[in-house]
This record gives sequence, structure tokens and C-alpha cells, in this order.
Amino acid sequence: MSPSAFRCALRVFRCVLCEPLDCAVNGFTKNTTEDTTNKKKTNHHNLKIQKEIVITDPGKSFKLFKPSLRDHFYWHYHPEYELVYVEAATGIRHVGQHISSYMGSDLVMIGPNIPHLNFDYGLKTEYNQIVVQLKDHFLGDAFMQTPEFDLLHSLFTRAHMGLSFSGQTKIKVAEKLHHMQTLEPFDQLLCLLEVFQTLARSTEVIELNDQDTSIKLFLNDKIRMGTVYQYIHTHYHQTSDVNTVAASVHLSTAAFCRYFKKQTKMTFTDFVNQYRITQSKTLLLQDKSVSEACYGVGFESLSYFNKLFKRIEGENPSGFRKKYLK
Repeated sequence: MSPSAFRCALRVFRCVLCEPLDCAVNGFTKNTTEDTTNKKKTNHHNLKIQKEIVITDPGKSFKLFKPSLRDHFYWHYHPEYELVYVEAATGIRHVGQHISSYMGSDLVMIGPNIPHLNFDYGLKTEYNQIVVQLKDHFLGDAFMQTPEFDLLHSLFTRAHMGLSFSGQTKIKVAEKLHHMQTLEPFDQLLCLLEVFQTLARSTEVIELNDQDTSIKLFLNDKIRMGTVYQYIHTHYHQTSDVNTVAASVHLSTAAFCRYFKKQTKMTFTDFVNQYRITQSKTLLLQDKSVSEACYGVGFESLSYFNKLFKRIEGENPSGFRKKYLK
């Protein structure tokens, strides 16, 4: 990167460390007070964590929809609970401080104000996604005062950590979510309560974070981390320069490495490599060769790629490719 380009990048990243944007439900309608004709200003703002404004459907206490944002890096939060079901060959699960990948499908419940990345970001294959968003008082006082909902109260409390469901729970809930789309509003609500009851009783669940990562507790850190994540998602296939990233968030390289490890429980290099492996799986599922996947995500050594892939995924890339491209 030339000195002039680097100075320009620093100016962009300085703009990140200010108040987060309010954003309409689709993620890209800015406040009317912004000058949307100023393209350079808009590009700077896209680096920030964004607050999604959730508007429920008329006559309903929740929102049921099928977003498609695969080409957009949408690192955002909102005060509503969210249930996400996505069917895709492979994708990124990034909720709070948790980063991992999913295969085939994913079912995640996210509590209020937990920063998360859109689950379809960067997908190169066909996918289907269903999202339900609702406020914690979506049933009014009855939700808190009805003993029959005690199990649901516990579920909603645990959702502050981010919950990922698997096995038969995921299969059953997926069927209900697909069916919900064909129902009238009242029947949708009853079906949604059945979904939450299924989730609340499930033992096929893991907590994605070991602490509350809601925006109200970590606003400044999440704005800063949004900048870092944006850089990684944009440049993962290139040689990563930790010095450049550290400078972009106004930290020394040593301080940044400590900060990043505290936030993600991974080193910067390990995080980038895990992200590259996740992206390489997408290429392999597109019938790319192992070498094409290796070099396509930024690795320079095929033997190192094979070794790292097996360490992270438990199998070598050629075996992975054969298993899913039968």
C-alpha cells in the first residue's frame, strides 16, 4: 500500500470511531438527515456497526421475512430478539465474540443488541434464509405473568449469549418455520410459540458466547471490532498486514494483538486463517480444485493449506470435496 493510500485508509477508519448508524430493516437505508448523494461519505459509514430498525408487519407482534444480503457486509445489532434459520452449503456464523462456520444449515437465536454478521454474507451458492424478529414484550404483560411461559423466559434469558441449535431440534424448527409462511397471522403466532417451546426444551444447543456481548456493554469495542472484521472480510485473500490493521484502530501492533486476543480468544493470524478455511470450503463446494481453493483464499503453500484444513475441519480438503460432491 502506498503512503498516500495508507493515509487515506486511516482517515476512513477514523470515521468509524463515532456513533453507530440507525439503519432500516433491510440494512441499507440511512437516516434522512444524511447526504446520501455523497458517495464517499456513505462508503465511510458502511464500515460502522449499524443499528437495524425493525418494523413489524401490520397487525402482527413480530416480523417474519426472508432477507437476502449475500453481497453486503452487514455487522449490526437491534434491540429485538432474532431467530435465524439458513440453508446453505457453508457459511459464517459470527455472533458477538463467537466466530465459526456452519455446514448445510444453521439455526441460531440471538438476544437483544448482540452484534452479529448477516448469515448469508459472502455466500456463493444457492441458499434459503428465514428470520423472525420480535420484542421481548411481544405478548405484552401476559408473557411475563403466565406460568406456562416460564420455560420460554429461561430460553430468552439464555439467548443473550447467542444459542446455536442442532440435530432433531433444528430439523423440527425448520419445518415449522417453513410452514409458518403459509399461515394467517394468528396461526403464525401459535406456531411461533411452539417453535420457542421446542427450543426451550432442547438439549441440542450450545451457547456461542461465555458472556453478555450486547452493544450497550461494549459499544466502543464493537465499533472498533467492526472495522477490524470489515478489513478481514475484504482482504482475507491477500497478505494480511497486522500493522496496518492496528494503525486503523489507533493501537500499536502489540496492543492490538492483545486487544484482538481478548475480544475473540484467537490470535489475529489464527482468525484470518480460520476465515480463509471457511471461504475455501465454499470454493471446494463450487467444484474448484484443492489448489484453486488454496490459492483463491490467500494461502501461498498448498502443503500448509492441507495441514491447516485438516487441523480445523478434521479431514483434508480433498476428502471434504469428495464427500460433498458425490
